Parts: sequence; C-alpha cells; structure tokens
Amino acid sequence: MVRHVVVGDLRVQQIERKDGRQSWTIVWPEGTLHTEADRFLRRHDDSGTQRTYAYLLVDHLRWLERECLAFDAVQLRDLERYMGMVGAEVRMPLGEPWRVGKRPYGRSALSTAAACLKGFYLHQSSFGVNGELAVVC
Repeated sequence: MVRHVVVGDLRVQQIERKDGRQSWTIVWPEGTLHTEADRFLRRHDDSGTQRTYAYLLVDHLRWLERECLAFDAVQLRDLERYMGMVGAEVRMPLGEPWRVGKRPYGRSALSTAAACLKGFYLHQSSFGVNGELAVVC
C-alpha cells in the first residue's frame, strides 16, 4: 500500500492506542484535531466503519472549505450538490468539478457517504448546530 502524506489540507490521522487497537480521526493541516469530526468519529470506535467514515468525511470537509461553506451553515441543497459531484445523479448545476482525476463513487460508496453525512449532521444537531438541516435529514 502506498501512503501519501497530505500537507496543507485536512487529513485522516490513524491513532495507535496503548492496547494495540487503532482509531481514526481528522486533523487540520497544522495537526490539531478537527473537534466536530473527531466527536462524530468517536461514536464509531472499535468498528470497521470508523476508518471508512473518516475518509468519506474528510473529502466532504475539504469540499466545504473549497466552497467556503461552514458545516454549521450547510443546507440540503449543498449536500445534494456535493453528492452529485461525487457521483450521484442529481438534476442541478454542480459547479466546479470536485475530485478531478478520480472516479465517481459507485452505488455502495454513495450509500455509505450518504449515511456518513446524515450521521454527521444529525450528530452536530444534537449539540445545537444546524438544527434546520437535521429536520430534513
């Protein structure tokens, strides 16, 4: 497996625990924890889902940065547009291409990404963040 170090961007970070288990989180370019993402991912500790969700969520968070959208201001239309950019069939203008040079997500990955994003935004709403979006999720 080839590993590429991501510099200057949000990235997934593997955490080695003292007991030998691994966890996954998301960190900012300078290495500080992305608190909201970490809080969500911790709900999936000790599951095979945590790593998958970390990589799907970091892609979404990078897209939010590129679009100058704060996750606490995201609306359903933004999520639909993002899902269209990663491969879902949507009938709307999508904007600039995202994930240039990468294949679109397949059906299974789209389903998993949708579950991840729904879980993330519902989790945020439990802290009083973007409750309007939670109503439509």
